[in-house]
Amino acid sequence: MTAVMTDATLSLLAHGYAWAPDLRRVHDGAPLVRTRLLGHPAALLHGPEAVAFFYDEARVHRQGALPAPVLDTLFGQGAVHTLDGPAHRARKRLFVSLLMSPDGVRALTESVESGWRDAVAAWDGRRVVLFDEAAALLARAVCGWVGLPVPDDAAREIAEDCVAMVDGFATAGPRHVRARHARRRQERALAAAVTDLRLSGHGPHPDGILSASRHAAAAGSPLEAVALYREPDGTLLDPHTAAVELLNVIRPTVAIAWFAVFAAHALHRHPGRHEQLRTGGAAHARAFAHEVRRFYPFVPFIGGLAARDLSFAGDELPAGTLLLLDVYGHHHDPELWERPYHFDPGRFLGREPGRDELIPQGAGDPRTGHRCPGEDLTISLIAALGPALADLDFVVPQQDLSIPLTRIPTRPRSGFAIEPARRPSRHLARR
Repeated sequence: MTAVMTDATLSLLAHGYAWAPDLRRVHDGAPLVRTRLLGHPAALLHGPEAVAFFYDEARVHRQGALPAPVLDTLFGQGAVHTLDGPAHRARKRLFVSLLMSPDGVRALTESVESGWRDAVAAWDGRRVVLFDEAAALLARAVCGWVGLPVPDDAAREIAEDCVAMVDGFATAGPRHVRARHARRRQERALAAAVTDLRLSGHGPHPDGILSASRHAAAAGSPLEAVALYREPDGTLLDPHTAAVELLNVIRPTVAIAWFAVFAAHALHRHPGRHEQLRTGGAAHARAFAHEVRRFYPFVPFIGGLAARDLSFAGDELPAGTLLLLDVYGHHHDPELWERPYHFDPGRFLGREPGRDELIPQGAGDPRTGHRCPGEDLTISLIAALGPALADLDFVVPQQDLSIPLTRIPTRPRSGFAIEPARRPSRHLARR
């Protein structure tokens, strides 16, 4: 008789980012470990071969892999993340055109840099929580870039909703409830914006986030591109799905606030990095961005379904098996990285990571596969915010800067409060 494997869902919720590495450690570091999640057979995959295996669409499908609570909070029902094959490639071309254009990346980066200078001036010597300020700054910049310019108060509300979606997708209870409400609120606003644009300004004004100059701002924008995009059969996306995909541009951009506070945390822990970022130019800034994405915990793992009966590392995987690619463990594996728990941007200085080497936003070809097409934008924004933080004259007052690995997604508990250096703190922050 075959033994029934214990379901690991509660263990995952309890251990967070450490769950996958701990599970592999119990199994002597095996590249494949069988388990169960939410009652379904699952296999945890690890290593460079696992990365290439997982991102082969002929082997691993995404449709049906994401549980409804994740879709209802993080990605949205009908999102590009849930598609496979020709349907995925067709929808993906829309995102590639929006997020991988060098001109588009440059424009949004410049908007964030300008917004940062304005935000620092507006702080006017008061203590602020960097995570909250970064999220609001990113929300304001990306909404304007998308074609939905918003005032500061609306930007903060959008930022709070986007943060709630990311913060509540991997948990139950109040955080998850807030995430659902936040997604519904923003989907309604964006669906109204799409409908309004399609009506060329003759329809009702949405209750959402479009300004009075909405149609002028939308011309040639991502809002217009998504609203007028047609599926391969020639049909427009329904307003809800169009809203989901617009939110899949806005929400991940706001989520760069996590990397912003991780960058600040790295500078606080390693003061010598300030001067490197101030004087090292683009190469140092980009290497710093890569190392922030590698070192700090953001994505624990990625899930897919075996498209057919498969074999990996000598083990058979029946069709429909839930496959989990160990992302956090990949970035901290001493077999893959020298001193993986040491923050060292120098490991990327003078070189770009291999296509499947650094995978916080996926692997493979971002133009056709499931790798995030916004990765270049993420790198550009972190590389801009890193030197901006290094240039900022601030001190870190006493607070809890611990980053709990049991919480997904995690960040410094305090959100990273800062205050001007001209008001010196009498205490050192607890690391």
